[in-house]
Amino acid sequence: MNIQGQAALVTGGASGLGEATARELARLGAKVAVLDVNAALAEKVAGEIGGIACVCDITQADSVTAALDKAEAAHGPARILMNVAGIGSAKRIVGKDGNPAPLEDFVRVVNVNLIGAYNISRLYAARCAKLEPVEGGERGVMMFTASVAAFDGQVGQQAYSASKGGLVGMTLPMARDLAQHGIRVCTIAPGLFATPLLKELPEPIQQSLAASIPFPPRLGKPSEFAELACHIVTNGHLNGEVIRLDGALRMAPR
Repeated sequence: MNIQGQAALVTGGASGLGEATARELARLGAKVAVLDVNAALAEKVAGEIGGIACVCDITQADSVTAALDKAEAAHGPARILMNVAGIGSAKRIVGKDGNPAPLEDFVRVVNVNLIGAYNISRLYAARCAKLEPVEGGERGVMMFTASVAAFDGQVGQQAYSASKGGLVGMTLPMARDLAQHGIRVCTIAPGLFATPLLKELPEPIQQSLAASIPFPPRLGKPSEFAELACHIVTNGHLNGEVIRLDGALRMAPR
C-alpha cells in the first residue's frame, strides 16, 4: 500500500516508538492521527507533523470510538493502524517480603498491552472492511508492537511477557481472519531501544545494555523501528508475520 495520502492511526503516538512512527508516516505523506492518553504531548507531536491529536484510552470502547470518529472527520477513513501504545511492569511472583505479587498489576498490564490493542484493532477493522479496496484488493494494514520479552522474558516480567506473547500469538489468526477483508496484520518485536523511558536510566546501565547486543552493539534507534513499521505497510506480501528487531539480542534471565 502506498502511504502517500492515506489516513493513519498511531496509538501511543505522543512519545517513544509511537512518536517516531507518527513522524515517519507524516514524512512519507500520510495524514496522521496521534492517539494517546497524554493530551498535551499528543497535541505537541500532532502540531509538529501536521496531524491531529486524539485523546484515547485504548482499553475503553467509547474512548476509542470517539478517537476514530475525530480522526475520520479530519482525515477520512483510516487504512493504516499502528498499535504502539503499551506499559511495562516488573514484579517478582513472590516478593522479598514473602507476599505474592499483586494481581492488579498483572491485570493492568495485560489489559493495556493485549486487550487494549485488540480493542482498537477490532473497531478499526470493522470500519476498514467497509472501504473500497485499493490496488491488489487491499483495504488496510495494521501493526502490533510486541517485544523480545515475548520470547525470552526476564525475571519479574511475567505480566509484560504474557501481554506481548499474546500479541505474537494473535498475529497469525488475526491475519487469517481479516484476509477475507483485504486487511494485513504484522507484528514487530523490538529489543532494546533508546526510548525516553530507557534514557532515564543511568548512563553506565545504558552502556551495559547496549554492550549486550551482538551487532550493532548499541541501542536501537526509534527511527529504525519506524522505518520497519512503514515498510510493513508498503510491502504487500508481508502478512501474519512477527519480526524481531533486536540486533540478534537474546535476553538473559536477569
